[in-house]
Amino acid sequence: MNIDLDGRTALISGSSQGIGLAIATELARAGARVVLNGRSGSALDSAEEQLLTEVPGARVVVVAADLATAEGVETLLAKVPVVDILVNNLGIFGAKPALDIDDDEWRRYFEVNVLSAIRLIRTYLPTMTESGWGRIQNICSDSAVVIPEEMIHYGMTKTALLAVTRGFAKAAAGTGVTVNSVIVGPTHTEGVEKFVAELVGDELPWDEAQAQFMKEHRPQSLIGRLIEPKEVGNMIVYLSSEQASATTGGALRVDGGYVDSILP
Repeated sequence: MNIDLDGRTALISGSSQGIGLAIATELARAGARVVLNGRSGSALDSAEEQLLTEVPGARVVVVAADLATAEGVETLLAKVPVVDILVNNLGIFGAKPALDIDDDEWRRYFEVNVLSAIRLIRTYLPTMTESGWGRIQNICSDSAVVIPEEMIHYGMTKTALLAVTRGFAKAAAGTGVTVNSVIVGPTHTEGVEKFVAELVGDELPWDEAQAQFMKEHRPQSLIGRLIEPKEVGNMIVYLSSEQASATTGGALRVDGGYVDSILP
């Protein structure tokens, strides 16, 4: 399958590192002009350098702005008034006992993980529908379906994004714009490497440590390993393409078979 995104502009929120940067890199590799976003200018500079090393000659725009706020979106809009592909990747997570999560924390998780996506969709969907083409993807998690006891506030936001996705897909019906969720399973990031070391120790070589971690702590996975961020990026590239024109309102899984169900 030859996917060519030349001439398309793709915004990836929260893309200064990890999965977001991997998504941006794969979109750039497919020819898209990519907009990197984060709150730290220095982190974005490093991300841009890394992306250009991976994809020499890529067209990159960097916007430092907190997209969990209306002011941040205004800053973004001033620099990037139109996008063809929107990837809502921005999100926070952390473990906390359920009864210790206060009102402010519930609100913060909702505002960052859910309202930021809603706000960006509301900002860019009108110009997409006017042009008759657009792709919106919300990065969700297996936690949307298998709510983690230690992170129910995080799981709640990812479940909410599934509803947001389906609703906006209906709002965009017949316009040439598709709206989908991508359910991501346990993924290999720097933070997860540290997490694995905490659980299985740091004496083992990475491949052995990862295998032990998956066997003992993520036995539901059918691939028996962590997902590489590039694999998430591959799904996003497909959903951003002409070839995915009949896929909308869905929740597609890049979870290594982690969620034990036929449908999300």
